[in-house]
Amino acid sequence: MQPPFSDKPGRHERHLRRRMGNALFEDPVAEDAHDQVLEAQRRDQQERAAFQEELQVAVQEAVDLDANVDSDTILDLKQRLERLYETASGLAGDQQANKAAVRRLVDVITGTIRNAAAGDATAAQELDQEEAARQLHYGLLEFPIVADLLHPDTVIRSHELLPTLLSESGDALDAALNVFDAVQVAELSTDARRLLVARDPHYQQFPAAWQRLAQMEDRLAELSPVH
Repeated sequence: MQPPFSDKPGRHERHLRRRMGNALFEDPVAEDAHDQVLEAQRRDQQERAAFQEELQVAVQEAVDLDANVDSDTILDLKQRLERLYETASGLAGDQQANKAAVRRLVDVITGTIRNAAAGDATAAQELDQEEAARQLHYGLLEFPIVADLLHPDTVIRSHELLPTLLSESGDALDAALNVFDAVQVAELSTDARRLLVARDPHYQQFPAAWQRLAQMEDRLAELSPVH
C-alpha cells in the first residue's frame, strides 16, 4: 500500500522519503512504510503548530516595541526572526505567507537600525553587506535541504549526510554545499567517492549520485587556492 505522502512535506517526512528504498543509506526505509510516514507527518505538524505560536509571540513583540527601545532588544528580536525564517523554510505546508511576514518584520527592524546609524558610513556599509548576505541566505533556503542541514536538531544523522547529499538534485546540492567550508567539502568529496566505489564500483546503480560527486569535486576545485 502506497504511503499517504504530503504535497509539501516537513523535515521528518522529507528525510524519511529520502531513505525509502535508497540503497545509498545503511538503513533504507521500506517503500511501503505507511506507519512511519504517518508518524513523521505527525511530528511535522507538531513542529508547524509550535512555530505558529513562536511566530505570533515574535510578531506581537515587534508590534509592541517602544520607540526608545535599546539596541540589544532590537538585535535580539531580529536574530530570532531570522531563525524563524530558517525554521519556516523547512516546515510542512505552504509557508510563503509566514516567510513573507518575517521578511517584512526584518526589513522594518533593519530600517530602524539604519536610521539609528544615519551618518555613519562604516555602519551603513556593514548593513549593506549584511543585507546582501541575508538575501543570499534567503535564496539558499528555497531548497529544503539547506533548512534541514541548518536546523539545530537536524534529522540528518552524521552517517546519513553523504547519502542525503548524493540523493539531492543538482541545484539542491549546489545550494547545500554553501553550508560547508573548503575543508568540509574536501572531506565530503573523499568520503563520497569511497562510498560510491563501495556501493557502485561499476558506475551502474547510482548514475545520479556519481554526478553529484562530480559536483562536489568541482566545488572543491573552486574553493581550493590556485598555486
